Amino acid sequence: MPEPEALARIAIDRQLEAAGWVVQDRDRLNPFAGPGVAIREVSIPGAGEADYLLLAGRKAVGIVEAKAAGTTLTGVETQTRVYAEGQLDGIPAWTLPLPMLYESTGTETRFTTLLDPEPRSRPVFTFHRPETLIDWVKAAPAATPNGRMAAEPGTAYDSAPPTLAGRLQRLPSTIDDPKLWPAQRQAIVGLETSLRQNRPRALIQMATGSGKTFTAISAIYRLIRHADAKRVLFLVDRANLGKQTFNEFQQFTTPDDGRKFTEIYNVQHLRSNTIDPVSRVCISTIQRVYSILSGEEELDESLEEGSMFDSARGIEPKREVQYNPAVPIETFDIIVIDEAHRSIFNLWRQVLEYFDAYLIGLTATPNKQALGFFDQNLVMQYTHEDAVLDRVNVPFDVYTIRTRSFSINHWLLTLNISGSKR
Repeated sequence: MPEPEALARIAIDRQLEAAGWVVQDRDRLNPFAGPGVAIREVSIPGAGEADYLLLAGRKAVGIVEAKAAGTTLTGVETQTRVYAEGQLDGIPAWTLPLPMLYESTGTETRFTTLLDPEPRSRPVFTFHRPETLIDWVKAAPAATPNGRMAAEPGTAYDSAPPTLAGRLQRLPSTIDDPKLWPAQRQAIVGLETSLRQNRPRALIQMATGSGKTFTAISAIYRLIRHADAKRVLFLVDRANLGKQTFNEFQQFTTPDDGRKFTEIYNVQHLRSNTIDPVSRVCISTIQRVYSILSGEEELDESLEEGSMFDSARGIEPKREVQYNPAVPIETFDIIVIDEAHRSIFNLWRQVLEYFDAYLIGLTATPNKQALGFFDQNLVMQYTHEDAVLDRVNVPFDVYTIRTRSFSINHWLLTLNISGSKR
């Protein structure tokens, strides 16, 4: 029976191949075999033998360190960096140290890019496609003749940073939009502060009626406009809310030049299982995204009518999400989850954790599960009581009195009409 690490390498081989990498042995290396080649067991002088050396566009770009299942990967990154900093023997590199670092057991994978201003290891569902790594490294500062990066990680870039984490550092501190209420502005400031700190998850609590969706669209516009977020997924509770959200994007007037959001950026309301490659925002239910990732051809639209975030009313996924080459993990940079207090924390959460993206939750009533899922990172807390004090909402007792008054008047009117007909 193979050793545990050998079993891990078998699984890693399959995952690399699914993500578009050609896996080869060192003595059979053909860098022209595809856009990405993963070379097994490469000796790096002064560092040791790396489990995999990644070549993208025929140049070395990263390292994969394989470990047996059950190994705690957070401590392995130091070893991967030693390989990344070594001198390669006769193999050209994009930059040194190699900027893309993975650690994997075949069941768990972590990733670090040294192109980020403050590199941090993060969990990923699987490996990125080689074309993605090529795009990232091409956008990085040019290497000097000895292969070293002209600007080492952690320093400021003169041009736009190659990764979203770097571009988030350049979000403007001022928010010039007179349409925003103070609470909405505060929510965006809290969110952007969290993103600048490179925190992967954030939760916004805003009372019903205080404009959560408008706040989210304002934040999304800033993230696309100023940080060049490539694509945002906006998950809604049910299909009819998807229509409403799409209408709000259509009606949103940008603060810069007064054009509509949809006049500048493509927004797709996903009603089929094909994601538009040019859309900057995609609006969908979680069950439709699940159907795409599970390889279903189409989804019965009736399954989107009820709330699938609510386990009491929803339908649990029947199987775990599998990697879909047509929808790689880097498809979305940011995912906004409406009604994030609902039960997205069981098997549905695998849809959210499939993508290598920042997660932003919207809720009026956060619960312990939501706070736990978003790492206790509540960037805005605007309760119904706060909204009442700001005269954004009316007190519940006034609403109740008005509702009862309407019911009584309606009943009296019905009696009146009935009496007049006699």
